[in-house]
Amino acid sequence: MKTIIAGQAAAASRSTKTPPSVRWALASLALSVLLSSLGTSIANVALPNLAQAFNASFQAVQWIVIAYLLAITTLIVSAGRLGDIIGRRRLLLIGLSLFTLASLLCGMAPTLSLLIAARALQGLGAAIMMALAMAFVGETVPKEKTGSAIGLLGTMSAIGTALGPSLGGVLIAGPGWRAIFFINLPLGALTLFLAHRYLPVAQKNPTTERPGFDTIGTLLLALTLAAYALAMTSGRGSFGPLNTALLVVAFIGAGLFVLAETKSTSPLIRLAMFGQLELSASLATSTLVSTVMMATLVVGPFYLSRSLGLDAARVGLVLSVGPAVAALTAAPAGRIVDRLGTQRVSTAGLIGMATGAIALSMLPTMSGIPGYLAPLVVVTASYAFFQTANNTAVMKDVSPEQRGAISGLLNLSRNLGLITGAAVMGAVFAFGAASNDMTTAPPEAVANGMRITFGVATALLVVALSIAAGAKRRAFRNRAVAP
Repeated sequence: MKTIIAGQAAAASRSTKTPPSVRWALASLALSVLLSSLGTSIANVALPNLAQAFNASFQAVQWIVIAYLLAITTLIVSAGRLGDIIGRRRLLLIGLSLFTLASLLCGMAPTLSLLIAARALQGLGAAIMMALAMAFVGETVPKEKTGSAIGLLGTMSAIGTALGPSLGGVLIAGPGWRAIFFINLPLGALTLFLAHRYLPVAQKNPTTERPGFDTIGTLLLALTLAAYALAMTSGRGSFGPLNTALLVVAFIGAGLFVLAETKSTSPLIRLAMFGQLELSASLATSTLVSTVMMATLVVGPFYLSRSLGLDAARVGLVLSVGPAVAALTAAPAGRIVDRLGTQRVSTAGLIGMATGAIALSMLPTMSGIPGYLAPLVVVTASYAFFQTANNTAVMKDVSPEQRGAISGLLNLSRNLGLITGAAVMGAVFAFGAASNDMTTAPPEAVANGMRITFGVATALLVVALSIAAGAKRRAFRNRAVAP
């Protein structure tokens, strides 16, 4: 009898272990996320060198970053939906190939215009990789381990963000700026091999007719998102007639997109999905939380340099703490989500972020660097917990035919929050400091801008908590009255 029990226990233990093929499949997804996030952060540090190499203005070389982000923002939902239609594995392999090829073209670009065009192509590849990596989780890991897998992807995203500036600095100082793009070639080839070898092939059902692709909806959404992103990023802090015109275009485009989706037989986004209160609340809170996170990136460098008097090296060191904390927190957060559930962890993450934001509005002016770092650690760790729980809650029960589109929407909500945060929180900071030029603003003015910015951030997080609590109450009532 003991032998039988021991044999059953050993079999159960083996069943809980992740098979090697699944681990390698997760590795390919993790590397896809790492490459796409590295593509953003590694280019920022090279802008001064690129301005010198191409004899161009800083405004011109900024498009090296903007083109990449714009391609991701405008195409990520369409990439996810296309994966649902033609097969996620096939499209992810295409995205990895595009990203790797575009990296080669970036490194070989003889002119700034060609470099920007190659970066847009690289952004297209990154959009596919970001949208489908999360969508693939449901096909590669058991449902009860979804949180751990999404936590791993969050860790790799944070590592890519944290690694970019330091790796880029080393490569620029050594082989030169072209190396920051050539470094993607071996990584891209490895990821492509692992994805081709280990990702599951979709099972075809001959009785199921493949849905069509919503070309009109895709174009209208891309136009809308591009206009909004440009409205938020153009003007470098000022909001003029061009920004207003772009917002009007975005508003009209959004209306036309909704109209097109109601008439489409195979819509890009099924508008009925937004009738699911939990999904709408998750997307809204993700946007608000990402808006707040961008405040740490917008305000931090100016506060550390102007108010605390740190040099550039120490500013970079302090700012690297945030991504490092996120990288260390996301994977454990996934395991905690699997154990405690998404609702508890998501709520705890929002409360932690609000607490950290309040502290950031008060402690730094009283305690200097420690007063800045301690709340920053709380905000960043709490963000990792919220993001992991929120993404898991959305992706855990989504139907297979909608995984790509929903993953794209989740990534889009985060990107829109970051873009909005860069503009809105930057404007709040400038208002609080009573200055449009933070490089010459007095330390006291910058400190005041910091207090007001994170006061507003706290208010946004309270709104996010209210949305999440309202969705929870409504869902509870609906379950209570269900037959």
